[in-house]
Amino acid sequence: MRRLALLVAPALAMLALPGAAFAHTKLLAANPAANATVAKPTKLTLTFSEVLVGPLSGIELVMTGMPGMANHAPMPIKGFKTATAGKVLTVTLPRALPAGTYDLKWHAVASDQHRIEGQYTFTVR
Repeated sequence: MRRLALLVAPALAMLALPGAAFAHTKLLAANPAANATVAKPTKLTLTFSEVLVGPLSGIELVMTGMPGMANHAPMPIKGFKTATAGKVLTVTLPRALPAGTYDLKWHAVASDQHRIEGQYTFTVR
């Protein structure tokens, strides 16, 4: 009986802990949003479910298509600045994005120190 108690007690203690301790940050909203078509943005924002660790969170942005160029090679976008404030990651671009399609890959680290990644596509008209 004592052995059973030693096995069951840790399991019950784990169930009693708040669920947030086991959750990883999630992307809640983005501007531009996934699959959206927008006019030439100069700023991108991603909002997460947890407060971010700024130096460990960021994005990669690649232009994957350009109107009138059927065989456009992927072109990484460089020169942007990222900043975090609480749960929001803001990307300030050096100039408005030209018309085309873009893949945005993000990575975020919250207080649990787990790196979570995702990606989505949007279009600039």
